[in-house]
Parts: sequence; C-alpha cells; structure tokens
Amino acid sequence: MTSNVRDERIGFIGTGNIGNPMARNLIAAGHQLVVFDLRPEAMENLLELGAESAESCADVASRCSVVITSLPGPPEIEAAITGAEGILAGASRGDVHVDLSSNSITTVRRLAQLEADAGVSYIDAPVTGGVPGAEAATLTVLGSGDEAAFERVRPLLDAIGENIFHLGEAGSGCLFKLLNNVIILCGNQIVQEALVLGAKAGLDPEDMVEKLRLGTARPYVGLAPYLIGKRFDNPSFTLRLAEKDVSLALEAARANHVPMPVANAAHQTYLRALSQGLGEQSFLATLSALEAAAGHEIPEVQITGGRSSL
Repeated sequence: MTSNVRDERIGFIGTGNIGNPMARNLIAAGHQLVVFDLRPEAMENLLELGAESAESCADVASRCSVVITSLPGPPEIEAAITGAEGILAGASRGDVHVDLSSNSITTVRRLAQLEADAGVSYIDAPVTGGVPGAEAATLTVLGSGDEAAFERVRPLLDAIGENIFHLGEAGSGCLFKLLNNVIILCGNQIVQEALVLGAKAGLDPEDMVEKLRLGTARPYVGLAPYLIGKRFDNPSFTLRLAEKDVSLALEAARANHVPMPVANAAHQTYLRALSQGLGEQSFLATLSALEAAAGHEIPEVQITGGRSSL
C-alpha cells in the first residue's frame, strides 16, 4: 500500500448531480479514477475523460485502496458498504473509505465501527456548496474520523474543495452538515410564508421582493428570485433530499434532547409537499404546498438573481 494517493487508482461511487463534477475535478487534478453508478449514463462523461468503469461497489474496492462515495442518503450508503456486492466485500485491510454524503450520525458511527473491524478507515466528509461549488471545486469539506487516514486523503479533498476541515470523531462532519442544511432548508420557509402572505394581501410580488432586498430582511431573501419565478424544475437539490436532511437533523435533536419546534413545523411542510408529488422538484417547491394551504398562488414573475434553476 502506497501512502501517495497521486500514485493510486481512486474509486468513486455515485456520479450523480454533485458526485459527477467532483469526480471530474479529481480527474483534472491528475488522479486515475475507477467509477461506479447504478445508472451507467451517469458515468459516460467520466469514461470519456479517461476513468475506468467498475461492475459494482465491491469491484471498485477490490481495485482501489481509497474509495470515495457520494450517495443520496443512509439506505444507499448502507447498501454500498454492506451489500453482497458492497465495499466491504472487496476491500482490504488498510484501505480508506471517504463518504461525502449526508448521513445519520448514528449510522455513520455504526458503519465506521463496522469498517474498522474489517481494517478499513471510514472518513465521513459531507460537503457544502452545492452543485455550483462542486463544479468550481470550491466546496467546504466537513471531515471527521481517523485523523491519520484523513491526512492521507487530504490531497483528494483539496481537488474538490477550498475549505477542508477535520472536525474530530466519526459523525462530527455529518453533524456540521446537518446544522448547515437545517438552517437553509427550514429558515427559507419563513421567507416563503411571508411572500404568500404579502401576495394574498394584495402586494405586487416583484415590488415586494425589491423592497425586502432593501430592508433588514435582505440577508434572508437571496432565494426569492427562484421562489416567485417558480424555478423548481431540473433541480440540483430535490425536495425529497431536503426532507431527508431535515429528518436526520431532527433525529440528532431527539438523540441529544434538544427541542426544535421550528424545524419540526418545517418538516411537516416537506411531508405535505412530498404527499403532493413534489419530491423531484427543487426543495423550494414547498412554496407550492404553502400556497395550496393558503388558497392563493403567487403570480409567477421572473426577476434578476441566481441561475435559471437551483
């Protein structure tokens, strides 16, 4: 086993919306990748850039001493590690597994112990910055787990992000990620409620956003163009994934006996939106659920700010 990751093949499992640009940046940095995704089409551009394809997670692990995963959530992560064709079926003692996904803290700690028993170092290193950050290699990486293993893979993390942190024992990285996400995913619903209230009370949506941008609400209305522009299709972060992250944050709150009444209320809106079939739209499509509850739709207005979708 070499200690220089630049001389190794690097495994990458999960090449979807955010995984794909991270994998591309690793290739651009000079790393040879072995890639696997359940959807072959998600790997095609990486193969064109010189990556090698694998038949399964186990195949990736058998060919690489460092494996990176970027997956939707706990069930997918668990399957990728412990399944019959999972990472542990192909890994060797001394290998390192870096998981860039958002996960349950309790699941992280259980999987870290499971991998440790097999001689594999598990680094939970969820990222923030979204698809734009992944494209630009400016992500913040919130790593935790074995520090020596973390330092071994730091050059890989440097290729995908600007702010790289080791935060302590396994699960700490996921906790930081959940704190970040619960703030944006739940806090933004207050903005949505205010916009629905203003519109139903007769205010012009475009004028409302313009004035809010000039007042003390300005730090909170950055996503307003997406909201009143109803830019919910082709999202980089779906409402289904948002509900999962809020649920994981509430799980952590229960484990630590911390009341989160606002997050609990916001979670109910996510569940209502999921029941309305909005799971594959942008996480901001909770606006549609709030509009339905209020019996009033904000007129769609395209104003400047942000990309066409989020």
